[in-house]
Order: sequence, then structure tokens, then C-alpha cells
Amino acid sequence: MTAEDFDFVSSLLRDRSGLILSRDKSYLIENRLMPLIRRRRINGLDELIRYLRQGEDSLTGEVVDAMMTSETSFFRDWSPFEHFRTVTLPNLVQARKDKETFRILCCGVSTGQEAYSLALMFRQEAKILASCDPQIIGLDLSQTSISRAEKGLYSQFEAQSGLPINMLLSGFDKVGEFQWRIKDILRSGVEFKTWNLLDELYPLGAFDVVFCRNVLMFFDQETKAKVLGRVSRLLGDDGVLYMGLNETTAGVSESFKAIVSDLGVFGIHRTDRPKVRSLAESKLQSLPI
Repeated sequence: MTAEDFDFVSSLLRDRSGLILSRDKSYLIENRLMPLIRRRRINGLDELIRYLRQGEDSLTGEVVDAMMTSETSFFRDWSPFEHFRTVTLPNLVQARKDKETFRILCCGVSTGQEAYSLALMFRQEAKILASCDPQIIGLDLSQTSISRAEKGLYSQFEAQSGLPINMLLSGFDKVGEFQWRIKDILRSGVEFKTWNLLDELYPLGAFDVVFCRNVLMFFDQETKAKVLGRVSRLLGDDGVLYMGLNETTAGVSESFKAIVSDLGVFGIHRTDRPKVRSLAESKLQSLPI
């Protein structure tokens, strides 16, 4: 691939998805696009780029879809989920007891494991939830990933990756010899949408907790700031943002404050309401009205 072709493809990806590729990552373009090239029966990467330059929208969409990172697993990194279970969730149920519901958004949900991890957790914590009806919405730019997430069907390796055996046996049905499908009752509690984080998020409504883990690391600072600004407007004053273990809002957005920085847990920062405590803070004494 020539330097000119790399610049063209990387610019296209940045404009369409926010994904930033440095030159030392140019190998990813060929690695991730080869299956598409074979499926479309295109004669190599050079020919693919030529078609892209001609502005074929359907092909451009497939290229962006193929380039989006989809690495995920159930209960990835575990510790943030344990923090959510032991701290945020009890506070959330107490704070929303009059509403009898709360909403969680999972950004960059890929093939659905993060959203289903929460659904599995809620099933185990049924006594805490009582009559509360949590709503989970998962977003991803990749239509291919969203289609897989909606089916809730995983290989033996995917199902066992990060998933405790008791949850696998109680939350999934065996399909054939090497596949597992999450039970319908759990799948029905999660809604998936194809969505670009470069677009406005307000049509999705308000949320109590947002998971945006290991997503913004692929964006430049300007794009990170814009996405975090949109996320902050979805959350209430006591809302919670979960990011990746190595991610931070420091130096990017003033709309958040670190709660447990090494776990990527952040609360909302509003200069006009500095005393409001985040639902992610332990030993919550008084809940905001």
C-alpha cells in the first residue's frame, strides 16, 4: 500500500467512524479487509481502494464495518463489574425505587457480551432488584456485530471466555456441539442498535449508567472530548461512567470526576451542583433528589 493510499483510507475511517490509525498500524488495513476482498471477489487491496475512491457507499460501509475492533468477552476485566455489582447497583436501586426502573447504555458493545454480562448479573441479583426493571441498550457502529449480538449465539470459546461456569449453565442453552445461545428471557431484556458515536446521542434518552469501555482509546483528543460531552448530557447529576482500566477523562473533559480511577469509574462533575454524590461512591449517605 502506498503512503497516499494509506492516507486516503485512514482519512475515510476517521471521518466515518472516528477511528485513528497511525502508519505503524497500516498492517491492520490489509489483515482486516482481506475477508471482505475475498467475499467481494475483488482483485486485491489496490483494487479495493480504487473502488473506494470512486465513492461506492455500500462498499465504504463494509470497509468501516470490517475495520472496527470487535475484541470483547463476558465480564471483561471483571473488577469494574464487581464494583458495579457491589457499589453502584445497590445505590442505583435505592435512588430509583420510586421510578421502578433504571437505564444502562453500553457503547461499542460489539457482539453483545458486555450487555449480556449485565443481564446475567441482574439475574443473579434478583433479590436486590426486587420489582425494579432495568433496561440495557447496546450500541455499535458495526451492523455485523449488532446482528450477532441480537442473536445471542456464541462459540464454545466465546461462551467460556470470562464467563463463570454456573452462569454459562444457567443462562445459556446448548446449541449443537460447540455453540451456546443466551436464554430468551435474558436476551429480551437487552436492546441493540447500530449507532455511530460521532452522531448525537440525545435521541436515545437519559441513562443512569454508561459503559464506554476501551472505545475512546481509538479516537483523537477532539473526538474523545465530543463523545464525552454527549455522554455527560445523557447522565443525571448522580450518573456513572465506566471506561477502560487504562482510560481517563482527565485532560479531555471537565464534565467528569474520577471515583475509582484505576477501575475507570467516573462520576458527573457539575459546577453548579458540586455536592451531589455519584451513585458509584461507596457509603452513599444521601441521594440526590
